[in-house]
Amino acid sequence: MQKISWGDTMFLYAKNFDEQKTKAMKGLRKALAEKKVDEDIISLLEKINSLDNYFTTSSCSGRISVMEMPHFGDKLNSVWLGKWHREVTVGEVLDAIGRHSKGQLWFLVRSPILHVSAKTMEDAVRLLNLAIGLGFKYSNIKSVSHKKLLVEIRSTERMDVPLGEDGEPWVSEDYIERIIAIANAQVRCFKGKLKRLEEEIAQLNSQAP
Repeated sequence: MQKISWGDTMFLYAKNFDEQKTKAMKGLRKALAEKKVDEDIISLLEKINSLDNYFTTSSCSGRISVMEMPHFGDKLNSVWLGKWHREVTVGEVLDAIGRHSKGQLWFLVRSPILHVSAKTMEDAVRLLNLAIGLGFKYSNIKSVSHKKLLVEIRSTERMDVPLGEDGEPWVSEDYIERIIAIANAQVRCFKGKLKRLEEEIAQLNSQAP
């Protein structure tokens, strides 16, 4: 079997890039029409997708959630009792906790995550360096093949706090108020990073050779 060289891999990917972008933009328009895209990240997606050498494939603007799980890590059978892509109030979280009846109860914070296809490795590295420089420290080049050159933009903010099990609370309301304050501070932090990324993303076009 003939091996595909690195140069051939990048040539094949770049050749198919425009076709893949057209397909991805069709999917994004459908998701927007169905209101499946976080509203506060739409303008950033539009700016990335306006660039010649990039397009987005998936995104989340970051969230706070209360989740009921059979056991930690079982996402398939987990149920969101509350989910917010913004800062939350104590009342909102307590209402969500009040719906807990079985399994483990978790309070979670997840930072934003964006997957962006780049046309060339040079484009991917430029985007990666910009993201890391703006505080998205967990960003990386996720996939490299003749079909996909994908940059994952991720920040570091995260919380995984067990709150109870089978309807029994493990923590006090005072403790819940304290972790909500920390979670809201994390949300303010990563929303600020998203705003700075949106403000600076256009420079990628000016840096292109």
